Amino acid sequence: MTGSDSLFSEMLMLLAGAVIAAPLFRKLGLGTVLGYLAAGVVIGPLLQRVTDTEEVLHVAEFGVVFLLFIIGLELKPSRLWQLRGDVFGLGPAQVIVSGAALSGLAYLANMADWRGSVVIGFGLALSSTAFALQILNDAGDMNSKYGQRSFSVLLFQDLAIVPLLAMITILAPGTKEAAATPLLDFAIAVGAVGAMVIAGKYLLTPMFQVIARTGAREVMIAAALLVVLGSAAAMQAVGLSMAMGGFLSGVMLAESSYRHELEADIEPFRGLLLALFFVAVGLSLEVDVILDNLLFLIPAVAAFMVVKAVVVYALCRLWGSPHNDAVRIAFLLPQGGEFGFVLFTTATAAGLLSSATASLLIAAVTLSMALTPLGTALSKRFIRGEKREEIEEDFNGAGADVLMIGFSRFGQIAAQILLAGGSSVTVIDDNPDRIRQAANFGFRIYFGDGTRRDVLLSSGIDRAKIVAVCTHNRETTDKIVDMIRSDFPSIRLFVRSYDRIHSLALREKSVEYELRETLESGLLFGQKTLEALGMGENNAMEIGSDIRRRDEERLQIQAVQGLGAGREMLFNSPVRPEPLIKPKRPSANSNSAEETPPANQVGHW
Repeated sequence: MTGSDSLFSEMLMLLAGAVIAAPLFRKLGLGTVLGYLAAGVVIGPLLQRVTDTEEVLHVAEFGVVFLLFIIGLELKPSRLWQLRGDVFGLGPAQVIVSGAALSGLAYLANMADWRGSVVIGFGLALSSTAFALQILNDAGDMNSKYGQRSFSVLLFQDLAIVPLLAMITILAPGTKEAAATPLLDFAIAVGAVGAMVIAGKYLLTPMFQVIARTGAREVMIAAALLVVLGSAAAMQAVGLSMAMGGFLSGVMLAESSYRHELEADIEPFRGLLLALFFVAVGLSLEVDVILDNLLFLIPAVAAFMVVKAVVVYALCRLWGSPHNDAVRIAFLLPQGGEFGFVLFTTATAAGLLSSATASLLIAAVTLSMALTPLGTALSKRFIRGEKREEIEEDFNGAGADVLMIGFSRFGQIAAQILLAGGSSVTVIDDNPDRIRQAANFGFRIYFGDGTRRDVLLSSGIDRAKIVAVCTHNRETTDKIVDMIRSDFPSIRLFVRSYDRIHSLALREKSVEYELRETLESGLLFGQKTLEALGMGENNAMEIGSDIRRRDEERLQIQAVQGLGAGREMLFNSPVRPEPLIKPKRPSANSNSAEETPPANQVGHW
């Protein structure tokens, strides 16, 4: 079998394993993460169908990068600033206290000398961002108080990789002359972060405006991938993690009008690669090492997870978390993390750890990851029967009472009424010029294609009370309505209609309210014309109201008869409603006599 054939068969095996295991484990109530892990264990260590697990893991790590990018999109800088107390308070406390406790445990277990024990302790103090955030997302708890606090701790752990790698350089034997380099590395890292912040503020949004104006969908996706992967590569080049680069690029675009579109573009890659990451962790699980050292690994893994959980619980309580939230965080973050692999490998190369010890530690971290979903399920036994308090979710404009799709003239007028009435509105539109013009008048709208389900989800359709479809193209409107009726049947739909036939078609789709775009303006125009001809305002308003009432009656009759009957009435009948104020009937011999048509006849309006 050639190399390409082998690669193709391995890809098929990985995809098949994920497709089979994830639904099965979710059905059993064990979660998709554990399903992906099990699939990796079966495909790799048991069946030996994938041999190059390192390569798979390197590629799959981009799933973590994309995950952090999407999380960054949800955190505008002002919200991130609100988390600074947890990021730079609770986060450092967790790493330092857990690292010190686990270092002492490693030294007492004679795993290494004091320098190697320090590396072991602080390596195990780091948790798995991918596992923890995936569990939070699956449970829908990312925006809960404990979810935000957990994320803050994980964010600092990602930042801590730089000083921890510098610590290995300092502790390594024979490298005392390199002790000054950590300060230089830190300065370079800070400079790179600052450069990314400036680039995000002044370059990214104009770039996406230019690309969106071309209308090339595939270029928009390519640009999104370029931004995420380029940021990840830049951060890796200065010693930070790729995940941190993805997160920073997301934060820089959190207030961009293209946020929802970018999230929808990246989401498929995130889901697939993150699933591949969990499968790859299962692939890399060294079953033979675990079996050979079972009597050591089981108590060792249990010990470091218990110590870490106790430290996290105590610190969370000290930082003001209620018991239930502290328990959830403690059971969410006791595992080792993917950065532990990096630290232990680097420490082995520096002579601080033996290769056998590093292999045992990597196996212990992997095993702790596999136990995390079971641990979070076990945490429910320690939860007291109090109602969990949720923080107010910050969707940066999304998740409003009304999700408006389309912001042409019709939508702009409707949005003004809604905002003046105190309602919150999320508006998406796929016209970049319209977005830019609306921003000049204080409107906040997002760039996105309303015909795409993933864009609607990113825009908060599952939290909207009403979806207002204000697009001006009939085919686009019908496509949106059909999709929402199929995928979100409980959503209340208010729709802008193109004409009478369109109104009838929309009523067949069971929309709650539809309005022809010219009906009310035409009625008001005619009413004002009557007033200009000398009719009193009250009489003119009464005529307008009567026309509106008769029109609704005709629509209801046509809706019962069916769209076909309505279409036939439409094209065969002139509109001539019977006037409320009868004109003088002409004399019998007048050539201008004209029979007044019945009031139930209808026209194309």
